[in-house]
Amino acid sequence: MIKKSYFKTNPDDPKPLSCVSEFIVRFNELDPMSIVWHGNYAVYFEEGRLALGRKFGIGYMDFYNKGVTIPLKQIHFDYFKPLEFAKTYKIETLLYWNEAARLDFEFRIYNQGNDIMTSGYSIQLMIDKDKGVLVNKPDFYEDICKKWRDGKF
Repeated sequence: MIKKSYFKTNPDDPKPLSCVSEFIVRFNELDPMSIVWHGNYAVYFEEGRLALGRKFGIGYMDFYNKGVTIPLKQIHFDYFKPLEFAKTYKIETLLYWNEAARLDFEFRIYNQGNDIMTSGYSIQLMIDKDKGVLVNKPDFYEDICKKWRDGKF
């Protein structure tokens, strides 16, 4: 189990938003050694982001419909054990509080025995319709952050 987050937190920050979802490794995701090809982990992280976005109303389309895109700035993986064909895994996705106009996601993939298989993180920036990087959170996301800070999630 990971004891330390990839992101620094302050005692006054609200707890991360979290979501757990499951996936089954498909045949087309394997490499010649019959384990998941490393590039597919980005897809699993993406599925976790999508699930969390749906749960809290902060998915890609929620931003897009408000004139904001959220491209990936950085992604990181730590591999502990390989994922195998036809096995079910769960991905825990956490969104950490940030005062800036960015999204800090952490991911943990577990097997059915609750052993950690992979962990990592991604950082996404907020970009306006003119492709300018936002310094301040857009109003609709600020409203969501207020509910988050007030414990209404």
